[in-house]
Amino acid sequence: MGDDPGRLYRLDGVAHIAGVINDEPRRCISSMQRQQGMRLDERYVPYLQMAGLYHLARLNDRWFRLDESLVSAFVERWRPETHTFHMPFGECTITLQDVAYQLGLPVDGHYVSGCLTDFHLFADKSGNRIHIRWLPFVARLEEMGGYNWGSAALTWLYRCMCRVANRHVVKLAGPLQLLQSWIFWRFPGFRPAGYDAFSWPLASRWSGYNPGISEKGPRVQMARLRIDLLQARDFIWMPYSTPDVLQVVHLEVLEPRHTMLWRCVTFLIYFAVVEWHQVDRVLPQFGGVQPPPHPALNIDFLMSKDGRCGDRWFPSHLQHWHLHWETRADHVLRFDVVADPGPSHEFLAWWHQHGKRFLSPEMYLGDPRGIPILVEATQRGAGRVPDMDRVDGVPDRRRVERRARVGTRRSQREWR
Repeated sequence: MGDDPGRLYRLDGVAHIAGVINDEPRRCISSMQRQQGMRLDERYVPYLQMAGLYHLARLNDRWFRLDESLVSAFVERWRPETHTFHMPFGECTITLQDVAYQLGLPVDGHYVSGCLTDFHLFADKSGNRIHIRWLPFVARLEEMGGYNWGSAALTWLYRCMCRVANRHVVKLAGPLQLLQSWIFWRFPGFRPAGYDAFSWPLASRWSGYNPGISEKGPRVQMARLRIDLLQARDFIWMPYSTPDVLQVVHLEVLEPRHTMLWRCVTFLIYFAVVEWHQVDRVLPQFGGVQPPPHPALNIDFLMSKDGRCGDRWFPSHLQHWHLHWETRADHVLRFDVVADPGPSHEFLAWWHQHGKRFLSPEMYLGDPRGIPILVEATQRGAGRVPDMDRVDGVPDRRRVERRARVGTRRSQREWR
């Protein structure tokens, strides 16, 4: 059980930044650093509520700035092979549950395609353009509430992180407020001080946060080392189950048709972008025990497609994966929920042997490899890989030099 390293880290041999981290130790991504503080006109509220986007719109009330150095260190840990962050203690990722709590978006509905760039949900790297494909959606505002905005947002974030994990890409787009808020909620050690109070949606907690912008390269190295030294107790597996969160949550995101999909292993769709929601690799985030996982699905070829050559082809070409989303209720994982969720002893033994746990030079690590597997992992039991349908992969069989250019342009025009 579990991936072999050659499959698990196959993109290191293509262009993943982790494969050359010693050559580019101060690499830092860049982004649209801030979101304008835009007061919400009350006249728009009924329409936003109709579209299911009201809570997201409220996030625009204050400024948002991205800590590019911190996010850069996390991007190094993002593995397109598994759609998870590879940490010293195991795997973790952003799921549909996180989208629901952080952005207040519905996660069930018709598969989609985006939203208004004013919300920075589907922003490209220009930051000020919207694709003409959105006009039919805006024209039918009364139908927008039936679309799965949460799934589309997560699809786009996955794709943007997969792109920027390429050593040749440094500009990061997408719903970055979701990414940064997820880091702060899950990793208390990285939270800025003075942001204890929060309301709904949860990403609003960090409104007004202003990270430093000087010496980004050294700050990336420091964040990388701090991540290397993390242990399981430094990550909150279930941050949304506390009483203070339950007091502010809006009940519509807790409807069974939404919560069911949090544990769904299925394809996520955003126009021509198709990604894979691999929650079978992060069962502790839903209260389970993590065993060694199944080998990850290889969809490298799908990840090379983004619709830049036109959109007319993908409804028929991607029909198989669209149908998989339509049967999403059949792909919900069932597993035991325990009082002490976390990785099993078997998982940690496999992870210590095969996982890429550390990225800093060994001279800085103080040899954390010698830390034994905690006794709590043995007490949790072995865990069980949930029953799940196997889906055929879609490998990218093109030459390595072509695959290395995915997400880049060889002209003066940047990839968006």
